[in-house]
Amino acid sequence: MDIGNNERRMLRAMLSDPSKEWALEELLSETGWDDQVHVAGSGAALEKVGLVSVTEHRGAVVSLGEEGERASKDGLLEARIWDWLVSQKPEDRTMSALSSALERHEAGPGVGLLKALGVTLEAGTLVTDDESHISSTIENRSAFINYLSKSPKEQSELDEEMVSHFSSRKGLIVLEERVSRNWVLTKKGKSTNVSKLEDVEMIGELTPELLQSEAWRDAEFKPFDVNAPTPTPSGGRPHPMIALIEMIRSIFLEMGFSEIEGDFIQSAGWNMDALFIPQSHPARTMQDTFYLSEPAQVDVDDKYLNLWSKVHEHGHDTGSKGWGLDFDKEESKKSLLRTHTTVNTVRHIAENPDEPCRVFGIGRVFRQESIDRTHLPEFYQIEGIIHEPEANLPMLISTLRTFYSKMGFPDVRVRPAYFPYTEPSVEVDVLWKGEWLELGGSGIFRPEVTEPLGTEWPVCAWGLGLERLAMLILELDDIRELYQPDLERLGRMPIL
Repeated sequence: MDIGNNERRMLRAMLSDPSKEWALEELLSETGWDDQVHVAGSGAALEKVGLVSVTEHRGAVVSLGEEGERASKDGLLEARIWDWLVSQKPEDRTMSALSSALERHEAGPGVGLLKALGVTLEAGTLVTDDESHISSTIENRSAFINYLSKSPKEQSELDEEMVSHFSSRKGLIVLEERVSRNWVLTKKGKSTNVSKLEDVEMIGELTPELLQSEAWRDAEFKPFDVNAPTPTPSGGRPHPMIALIEMIRSIFLEMGFSEIEGDFIQSAGWNMDALFIPQSHPARTMQDTFYLSEPAQVDVDDKYLNLWSKVHEHGHDTGSKGWGLDFDKEESKKSLLRTHTTVNTVRHIAENPDEPCRVFGIGRVFRQESIDRTHLPEFYQIEGIIHEPEANLPMLISTLRTFYSKMGFPDVRVRPAYFPYTEPSVEVDVLWKGEWLELGGSGIFRPEVTEPLGTEWPVCAWGLGLERLAMLILELDDIRELYQPDLERLGRMPIL
């Protein structure tokens, strides 16, 4: 029989019960193999010669994510807030009391969850008209999380509404697509004579030593298909992302900019406080930021801690009223993985407050994002500033138009936007295949940012997403394709 020894072994195993539909685990046990690759390869070969048929079953398995594991132990956020709420007198259900009862970063998101269930905020007090409905909904959500905590479950077994709800929340559940295969003998396979399926010594390579001996005369040779397609050799080339980065770098250098770099590990002070992001901002929570335990803190010059404290609390001498909140200097010293490359540009201004400059940087940043076709927890950002006495908004818009034109997108528009550290702020869109797509944000740094750094000159600033730009230029639908070790797919991407 013109099949290999692995195929013979798998066929022998299946003939022990010819009518059975064999699962992977059963075949591994029967054949003695410990690698499913043997089953998959042998099954494909047997299917090709008509001895076996293969069926595939696709489905999704649902398990708890990191936040889900925490919720199964400590309770869902909305459940903990609701338990606190019903234990209070109506007049004591205030936001200030709730903020004191919870972790600093939990009150805002938690109240948002309760509002979706029908709780309203009236004059600073949380009010609801239907406590039984809210209690029932929260109990069902908690029961769902506890059910998943025992073991992962097939999605088809679960309540679709619950799966949909928790899929929209970061880190609570994980959906993993799975494909299972079963193998069954065909009529031809069942009629195979087991006695003819003994392993045989097969020669797969002709060597000079073999040909010089007589051993080849009675040997059995592995089949060789001279018509089978051969791999096409290809030369080396830069990875598409590296090529795109070099392309962007050369454009900014041509435009007269200088490149700057910075460390991945930064203090919360330089990463956020310097940019006038309030310490109560959701972006500072563990939901969006990777805080580090080693080192737990980064040294920050007291000069900047004192300046940021005054600016945040009452605006200092910037003309602003600040945020009106107490500033925690220990919070500023916490170490984290930078969430944007803007930290490089503000530090550059602080080190060179009296020197005009036009600088840019292209670097990796880190945020706790749910992985999907357009989001990754680690991605690149294109950052730049123009720091000089006459910097203005038309100069900023002209720079961005020139950059995107050189990248192949001549149609660029800007729209008013809001960012905590720029005013005015604009979002940048490009026209692609008849649609306007947002690629980044920009604006003029606020005085609360620049003056503590030692300058009163205007600063034009922008932060642009590199991966989204890569999706357009390389015509990708899923950004994960760029980071998968699929050389064939990468090789088909355009050469930049």
